[in-house]
Parts: sequence; C-alpha cells; structure tokens
Amino acid sequence: MEGDMEKQAKMTICLWYEGDAEEAARFYAKTFPDSSVGAVHLAPGDYPAGKKGDVLTVEFLVMGIPCLGLNGGAEFKHNESFSFQVATTDQAETDRYWNAIVGNGGQERVCGWCKDKWGLSWQITPVALTKAVIDPDPEAAKRSFDAMMGMKKIDIAAIEAARRG
Repeated sequence: MEGDMEKQAKMTICLWYEGDAEEAARFYAKTFPDSSVGAVHLAPGDYPAGKKGDVLTVEFLVMGIPCLGLNGGAEFKHNESFSFQVATTDQAETDRYWNAIVGNGGQERVCGWCKDKWGLSWQITPVALTKAVIDPDPEAAKRSFDAMMGMKKIDIAAIEAARRG
C-alpha cells in the first residue's frame, strides 16, 4: 500500500484514536481481506495529545477502503453514528469476523453489531439477512426482522428459518 499512497485517494475516512491508531490498523490488516497498513507518520512537533516523534497518523486500507488513523487523544470517542458494515457470505465468515472483533477486547451489541476494542462499531451483516429483511413478501420480511432483533451475532440458519415461516 505504501506505493499506492503516493497517489493520494480523493476521499479517505479519517478515524480518531486516543493514541493507538497503528495498533488498530494492524489489527484490521490481519483480520480483513484487502486490508493493509501503509505509511506511519510521526508528529513534526508537539501537539495537544502527544509529542514530537509520536505516531500522529497511520494510512491504512480496510477491505479496500482508504482510511487514516489520527492519534488525536481522548477528547472524542467513537459512537454508533459511524460503523463499518461488512457483508458476509456464510456463517463461517460471519463467525470469523465477529469472533476476531469481540475476541480482541471488543463488545457484542445487538442485531449483528459489535464494537472493537477501540470503540469503533462494526455491523457483521450476512447477505442472507439483508435479502431476508427486504423479502417482497412482507410477512417473511417481518419474521426475518423480528428474528434479527433478538440476536447479537447473526445466525443465518435461524434467519432463513424465520423467513420460510
């Protein structure tokens, strides 16, 4: 990715971290495909959250999405108003991402949402769930939606059973 960043992306998602942006970027790079850590930039001078020479920003890709981790300090926290939504193809992929995030200091939430150890929200969303809740049959869609509302990690077999009725 380092060579890729010489031609800067037109748009990048900037994510605020207390001071561990590089650790987060390395976790994402090892957890998700098409993810990598690029340049790590050190602060050219002291700043409110750190000193000259501290890691200030980290360029990284998460599933092909260009991101910049900014070590801005404790002033701002991640919340659910921003999340990464990952479309999964099967239960094994759903379990792999969910377990990686939750098992690395994260937290389970409801309806396929979880938070990583840095407080960033993730929606681990099986394609089967998305299709079920937009089923043209309103009763099947409602059964699927109601089943999802009672879940933390999404159980695809249970969603498909609810969809069938």
